[in-house]
Amino acid sequence: MKNLNKSSKTALGGIIAAVSVVLMFLTSIIPTLTYAVPAAAGLLLVIMVIEIDKKWATVVYIAVSILSALLIADKESAVMYIAFFGYYPIVKQPIEKHLNKYLAWVIKLLIFNISIIASYLLLIYVFNLDMDDFGEFTKTALILLYLAFNVVFVLYDVALTRLITAYLNRWQRQFRKIFK
Repeated sequence: MKNLNKSSKTALGGIIAAVSVVLMFLTSIIPTLTYAVPAAAGLLLVIMVIEIDKKWATVVYIAVSILSALLIADKESAVMYIAFFGYYPIVKQPIEKHLNKYLAWVIKLLIFNISIIASYLLLIYVFNLDMDDFGEFTKTALILLYLAFNVVFVLYDVALTRLITAYLNRWQRQFRKIFK
């Protein structure tokens, strides 16, 4: 589908952006989805990367990021999308393509950790996230939570790879029939 005309690419980007923003609104309705929804919204960018290209996916990411920052009540969810889940599906393939397996994992984990730390610093110092929200967590508990985030990231990355493979092997033909 990379040979689509500009209006078709714009339409597909608009649909993916709209669905992503609607998903992001779910965090206002169901607050426990603060991390799951940005991850799901980011998954939609895989379609843009595969079917069009990374440039168009980046434009959709920027649009969803701006709309999420302005419209979504759950700022933590918006920051998670902006700081990691939105752009990660765009940068994943070049990292894996150009680096060996082990170096790719080091780079992906480094990107994730920098993103998570920057996100929480932004939430604390810009959006005034109350540290009392963390309750009685000790430093040890916060370190364990941080390590758990890294385990969840590895699972997310593996799941993302499998979903991309499933899309390419199973769903791409149906998708292309719909969006001729």
